[in-house]
Amino acid sequence: MDPARFHASAAGRVVKTPGGFYAFVPAPLPPKLGYGQDLVLALSRADAALSELSIAGEQLPNPHLLIAPYLRQEAVLSSRIEGTQTTLSELLMDEVAIAPAQRDPGDLREVRNYIEALEYGIARLSELPLSLRFVRELHERLMQGVRGAHVTPGEFRRSQNWIGPPGSSLANATYVPPPVDEMNKALNDWELFLHDRTSLPDLVQCALVHEHFEAIHPFLDGNGRVGRLLITLFLIERRRLTQPLLYLSAYIEAHRSDYYDALLRVRTEGDWRSWLLFFLRGVQETGVHAAKQARDIIGIREEYRRKVRGRPKALALVDEVLRSPYVTVAEAQRVLGVSNPTARTAVQVLVAAGLLQEVGGRRWRRLYVARPVLDILEAPMSEL
Repeated sequence: MDPARFHASAAGRVVKTPGGFYAFVPAPLPPKLGYGQDLVLALSRADAALSELSIAGEQLPNPHLLIAPYLRQEAVLSSRIEGTQTTLSELLMDEVAIAPAQRDPGDLREVRNYIEALEYGIARLSELPLSLRFVRELHERLMQGVRGAHVTPGEFRRSQNWIGPPGSSLANATYVPPPVDEMNKALNDWELFLHDRTSLPDLVQCALVHEHFEAIHPFLDGNGRVGRLLITLFLIERRRLTQPLLYLSAYIEAHRSDYYDALLRVRTEGDWRSWLLFFLRGVQETGVHAAKQARDIIGIREEYRRKVRGRPKALALVDEVLRSPYVTVAEAQRVLGVSNPTARTAVQVLVAAGLLQEVGGRRWRRLYVARPVLDILEAPMSEL
């Protein structure tokens, strides 16, 4: 890490460790912020998009129809940022016990862990506020059973880590987070700021909380995924979201280079403005995208419920394939609690209605997909 690049004393300080390498210690939050016209406008637009999405969540006839597929898409994209290659279709096929072709089981495990960690976090908010203890619990579930012997699930690091291209070391890393002693103090300061409910607008505080967590980098692995989980959980805790429908990983993955550059400029130049603009634009675009997805999926629900009216088992199966677009007859039998012939009939009713289509040409354990639903979930933001 080149200490000369980190010249903004308001953002933090560079220290030389006993090992001879340099590390960065972020200054406690909050920084002094200037709210120029562009930042005020970005905050206003992000707030409006978030409020619209929250209202849409309140009006959903069955929120779980959207929560489940959104959560899975977020898990796929957040894990992809860290290098896993699992697609949404592969994850959904795995959930109905159809093994995806040529997919590393370790990738699937990491994505499933993300889902479990977020579901756990949402439930845990009713018992425990966001805190260092909460973060450790999230990390424990996120990293349980994943590859690598060094991940120490649920434990803050006791050794130095660094960020840089493959093959880099402490000597030539792009960024070296604070040494362990400084890290522990920075985490305590971060937790105090996390509990502050009066100083800043929620979205601004959320952006600062995320950036600072990434700067501290308190785990040996999984920091990025935990940091992204905290965005959604923060907004739910502050009651800015009625349902967990806003996930920024799609925006971050689409602008990955800009994301990392904005984070680094905070540390090197104290450029909080660029980071806040990036974050707020992400909230705005993601909120608009999620609200459009919600409307489209509910539209599909109403269309196919009309088409199969009078067929109660097929009607119930419509909601199930909106929640998880891949289905087998065995899975339909399980979720509907009916006999195999009855489940097969319900599936065929949805095939005839145009919601399901068979994929893969399998003779046994035939697989069906709700293509209209999957197309909405997989569409890039620019296409919605």
